[in-house]
Amino acid sequence: QVQLVESGGGLVQAGDSLRLSCAASGRTFSSYAMGWFRQAPGKERDFVAAISWSGDNTYYKNSVKGRFTISRDNAKNTVYLQMNSLKPEDTAVYLCAADQNSYGDYPGLYNYWGQGTQVTVSS
Repeated sequence: QVQLVESGGGLVQAGDSLRLSCAASGRTFSSYAMGWFRQAPGKERDFVAAISWSGDNTYYKNSVKGRFTISRDNAKNTVYLQMNSLKPEDTAVYLCAADQNSYGDYPGLYNYWGQGTQVTVSS
């Protein structure tokens, strides 16, 4: 089992950058593929990015390609989401997710979730 804690959210202006972090408990972080999702009020949980166990493979929502970068440091048990050129439509609670067996853009693929961190982008 793994516990996930997100941090790094905040209130920024359009065009600014933020880096989110997701710290995982336990000694087997490298055995989990990781994903970032976001959820705006009244909307469904939406895929943002995912990264494979070793970090060799990444996968992004089309609307964030070229602006967001997912990465991981298995020595620090942490996955990151670097977000550049933020837009008001990026406003949401951002959640990280983990699973040992699969990764992708469907929330149901992931067994473990953090509580989320709020990102608010003003115009």
